[in-house]
Parts: sequence; C-alpha cells; structure tokens
Amino acid sequence: MCNLYNLKASARDIGAVFDAIDASGGALEKDYVSPGRPGLVVTQSAATRRLRTMRWGFPPPPGVRNAVVNVRNYHSAFWRSALANPERRCLVPVTSFQEWSVEPDPITGKKKPHWFSIPSRPIFAFAGIWRPVGDDAAYAFLTASYDGDPATHVVGAVHPKAMPVIVDDNDYERWLTAPVEDALGLAVPFPSQLMAVD
Repeated sequence: MCNLYNLKASARDIGAVFDAIDASGGALEKDYVSPGRPGLVVTQSAATRRLRTMRWGFPPPPGVRNAVVNVRNYHSAFWRSALANPERRCLVPVTSFQEWSVEPDPITGKKKPHWFSIPSRPIFAFAGIWRPVGDDAAYAFLTASYDGDPATHVVGAVHPKAMPVIVDDNDYERWLTAPVEDALGLAVPFPSQLMAVD
C-alpha cells in the first residue's frame, strides 16, 4: 500500500503536462506527500481541467481510525458514488512513489524503502477519486492487484499485494470522463518494463 510519494515539480509544469488551469493556490509545503497532508490533483468539469489542492485521505468509515488513502475494493459502497461520477474522478500527479520491502534486511533487520519512477515520464499520474469534506476536499487513489506471480513485476517483487494504478498519458480523458465500467478497465498494473526502481 503506497503511503508516500514525491511531487518534485512546479504547479506550472504540472499544469502544462495535464493541460490544466492552476487553481491550486500555490506550491505545496514539501516536495513529497504523505497521508493527511495536502497534495495536488487534476479534476475535470465539462471540458476544463483544473489543478487543485486537496488533502490525501478520505474520512474513514465508522470504526476505522485513519483516513483511507488507497482504493482497493472498487465495488465497495464506500467508493461507489465517487467512482461512478466522472466529475469525482481525478488524476494525482506524481514524480515517484515509495513501497517498503515486505521482508526486513537480513543485516539491519529493517525494512527497506524502494522508490519507483517512470524514466520516460518525469511527471505521471495515479487514477484517483475525490470528495468534498466540509469546506475542503479529500482524495484517494486506486490500487491494482497483479495478474499471475507478483514477483515478475518490478513493484510486485517489493510489494506483492498491489500497486497504485498509473494512468497512461493517452488515457487521461478516459479516466476523467468515461462510464465507470470503461474507466475501471484502466485499473491494471502499469507495464513493468517502463518503470525504474531505486
């Protein structure tokens, strides 16, 4: 489960990549985003895309303590209305994301952080959803399970449960506007051979 990602790019550069009007109100405090902190998202209404600032993590359902940052069960009633409404879908700009190794290092006894990026795309996007929360707004992003053996995927070899859904540049419009069944067709692991890990 991804709980940390980098966004080492200016709002201007991000807006240019996504053809979005900058309505973010300025730069983020840090060049990384963790749960509960503000992040940038791209929303679309009619034909206009906007770069906005929202908090990462949906308010939790009853009985859950922490904000919910990853969408795993697309059929859950908790996510259904946001997924079904194209105006509540968003793109989450990212420059790299972190997953922790499952097994601790045999020498240090500590789990190791691994950073994943897409060398051909310095700024890429997760498939996200958002909702209003009072006068603010919150977002989360989808994760996808691997087909077959997770160890054959660059991310799955480190974190075998799932990885964030990365939207190809050519599919931004589809994620932001298509009927839900079509949009969820994008919820698959990004091609391993196009990714790099540090």
